[in-house]
Amino acid sequence: MHTKTKISFKLSGVAIGILFAGQAVAMPNALNWTAYGTGTSGHAQIMAISQLLQEEYGTQSRVIPGENDTMRMTPLKTGRVDLCACGIASYYGSEGVMMFAGPDWGPQPIRVISTSIATFGLGMAVAGDVEIDSIADLEGKRLAYLRGDDALNKAAEAYLAFAGLTWDDVERVDFPGYNAAFDGIISGRADAAITTTVTPAAQRLSASPRGLQWPTLPTEDKDGWERMLDVAPYFQPHDVTAGAGINADAPLASASYPYPIMVSNADLAPETARGLITTLTESFDDYKDNAPGASGYALENQNMTWVVPFHDAVVDYYRDTGVWTEAMEEHQKALVERQALLMDTWESYKADAPEDEEAFIAGWMTARRAALENASMNPVF
Repeated sequence: MHTKTKISFKLSGVAIGILFAGQAVAMPNALNWTAYGTGTSGHAQIMAISQLLQEEYGTQSRVIPGENDTMRMTPLKTGRVDLCACGIASYYGSEGVMMFAGPDWGPQPIRVISTSIATFGLGMAVAGDVEIDSIADLEGKRLAYLRGDDALNKAAEAYLAFAGLTWDDVERVDFPGYNAAFDGIISGRADAAITTTVTPAAQRLSASPRGLQWPTLPTEDKDGWERMLDVAPYFQPHDVTAGAGINADAPLASASYPYPIMVSNADLAPETARGLITTLTESFDDYKDNAPGASGYALENQNMTWVVPFHDAVVDYYRDTGVWTEAMEEHQKALVERQALLMDTWESYKADAPEDEEAFIAGWMTARRAALENASMNPVF
């Protein structure tokens, strides 16, 4: 890595820092973000990055905490903020599905700046007294379904698909929310639920009389991964070293996806996107230890062929630094084409869509699937 200087100045409302072998990096005087609520690792990471931006460029950041996906995404949609440190809802927004399938939303022009993959994973937490050697042994077991939590229910569907199972192959037990589901497992009303490995809920189950176990997702099971990614393409194999009952010296072969996912709209100023990715990559050592999970932004953790396209300026940075390959370029173009197709289909559909919201969503999902299948693209939903 090049030695960086501390020279900086302001010009026309833009903070300029001279970094890394004399390359100028431009950042605005102010950046507005949405992020997860205060007290979360996602919020702490953005605060650490914001402090670095202030130190290096004088950029002031305003971080608005959002308690749910739509509260985090709405300010980005309306232009109130420049960036969102979001969860997997950024993918759903890009695709115009789930909570973004209604008449006020539709597919959004989302672009990735960077993502964080930390030491935890998203796994299937199974009570320790259940006889199970693999995900396939969930057949006939009682699996928690969380009302109103499309993302976690989709994750559960993907885990089942790994073993060639569906919701029809398990006993679905409905719960009003996440904590209630784990209360249900502890009290013996259910056997398993999806969760991140580091949540207090997983810790509670681990400490309960039933105990906790995590079925593995072997990387070498190519057919299993293909089935899983057909359902939820945002997952990726991950060796988990942090979480309830997990030994860091014996990593759990499981799955994960980035959290948080730093996204903007496609029209974010190129100099801002370039400045962000340059700083996140080349000043990594200056913030990686300043918040839990911040080390997840390391360059080696970036998935260059993920499910949401990168911002054009981020692609330019990776290309200029020799990271970008032809395969990545082809993947990026395919994602941009997919998003353009979805947005065009949305505009056409809205012109004659039903006013009833339920009928609107059903019609959109049908139109969306038809457009993607006609273009030989996987509808996923």
